[in-house]
Amino acid sequence: MRTFLLIFISLLFITIKSAAQPKHEIRATWITTLGGMDWPRNKATNANGIRRQQQELRDILDQLKEANFNTVMLQTRLRGDLIYPSVIETFPESLTGKTGRNPGYDPLAFAIEECHKRGMELHAWIVTIPIGNHRQIKLLGKHSVVRKNRKICKQYQGSWYLDPGHPRTADYLAGIVRELVSRYDVDGVHFDYIRYPENARRFPDKDTYRKYGKGKDLKQWRRENITAIARRLHAEVKQLKPWVKVSSSPVGKFKDTNRYSSLGWNAYETVYQDAQGWLKEGIHDALFPMMYFKDNHFYPFALDWKENDHGRWVVPGLGIYFLSPSEQDWPIDEISRQLHFTRQADLAGHAYFRNRFLLDNVKGIFDELKNDFYTTPALVPPMTWQDSIAPSAPTDPLYELQNNGEVKLAWSASKDNHDLPVVYHLYASSNYPVDTNNANNLLVTYLKGNQITLPDEEGYFAVTAADRYGNESAPLALNKASEIEFPTLNQNNKLVLPQMENTSGILICNALGETISKVSYQPEISLVLLPEGFYLVYALSEEGEKKFLGTILK
Repeated sequence: MRTFLLIFISLLFITIKSAAQPKHEIRATWITTLGGMDWPRNKATNANGIRRQQQELRDILDQLKEANFNTVMLQTRLRGDLIYPSVIETFPESLTGKTGRNPGYDPLAFAIEECHKRGMELHAWIVTIPIGNHRQIKLLGKHSVVRKNRKICKQYQGSWYLDPGHPRTADYLAGIVRELVSRYDVDGVHFDYIRYPENARRFPDKDTYRKYGKGKDLKQWRRENITAIARRLHAEVKQLKPWVKVSSSPVGKFKDTNRYSSLGWNAYETVYQDAQGWLKEGIHDALFPMMYFKDNHFYPFALDWKENDHGRWVVPGLGIYFLSPSEQDWPIDEISRQLHFTRQADLAGHAYFRNRFLLDNVKGIFDELKNDFYTTPALVPPMTWQDSIAPSAPTDPLYELQNNGEVKLAWSASKDNHDLPVVYHLYASSNYPVDTNNANNLLVTYLKGNQITLPDEEGYFAVTAADRYGNESAPLALNKASEIEFPTLNQNNKLVLPQMENTSGILICNALGETISKVSYQPEISLVLLPEGFYLVYALSEEGEKKFLGTILK
């Protein structure tokens, strides 16, 4: 079976190498701030340090944008500390070189603004249960949750953790979430280590179990504790801003499958994460399982996640750090196969751990993504289970050539059913009408204003509006049909066509590209029953491809 699966994956790799790019796909990366592993390398100790630290992040985001990434998961809570000014926890050492020192600006607000400028989402990555080793707790001093709220903390194997079984743990974490979501325009909150630690069976919570276990099986009680925390944090987020996505990164194997063992390391049995249950209950919008495995430790478990996604998003986290010769020295083809497989299996996208390995282009991974996998922009899929009503379509198109040779595009603003701000996606094509379902036609995504000036290029433009949930409106053609020179094919009520081979039918569409009529190919076609108006005519090949022929003006 193992040999068969690997052969299948290899064939899949070959056959879909040139597959079309998806329009909707989550392309995410984890940016670790603990120890400045991914950011920041520069310390904000003075004005110059602040500028260098900020520019460092801008450079990272520019590179990600160049490769058409759309989601950044920025480590916001590290080990009992936060990268923004908080009344609950203090600043981490990595920003300034000294725990508790104010960096002189708000790193989270800055990161959100810079991500949104580039049309990328920012998800605040929260390390949930771990709160630091002995060194970190000592550096935090009076600001440590161990010092401030000792009853909800447990020491285990040289580190400190929040006790998932203590009811006040959920209260404490909920306070952080309320502060974060109410103050910042984050697109998501991402919970890491929302679980018991490794070797969890020995976790020192006997006293908590005696007090709150109520005779339940210990494993199930622990599992319910983690689920209760997930449920509470989801409720806190959605009560404040229902469009903010809630996700986590569980252990990469949920549990043993019917044919493949997890070898004693899985989410459900080992660290008590009922992650698939969170999707089923609707207390998560997405999972980013840490699938840092290869061969049959990856593929069957990826399918298991997909088969149990309950209509929500599962985005495999790929362990690209294993490409490094200092780690496991994986060949690049290992990651390439995983990328192809997960896309073919219709999982919601990919996430990469960690960002430095990505941008350092280890084994050519960044080049592979930029030049092969992510050659076109992609939109984050709509969160239809939360809201499925698209905003109104833009109106009043403006296409105006400027004296400097540029073209100005503008439109009237759209309206959202929740009265929230909308963004706009601009499409461009050499064919009219612009096919807004084709990712190749995406030109600019997540525009906040309702106008843009571009270098003058031949072609046609269309714009859509999108709400905070990702729902997209009908398109508005920005080049008016009357301004486009098309050959007119009709003679009064008769459509006259040239001789054509390999043609299965003729499509007659309105100005927005919506099919009005489909007829068999004939050199002459009666238009008596066609209402007066302007129409587009396409030839449909036997392979299903459309070719523009001209117009009907009746």
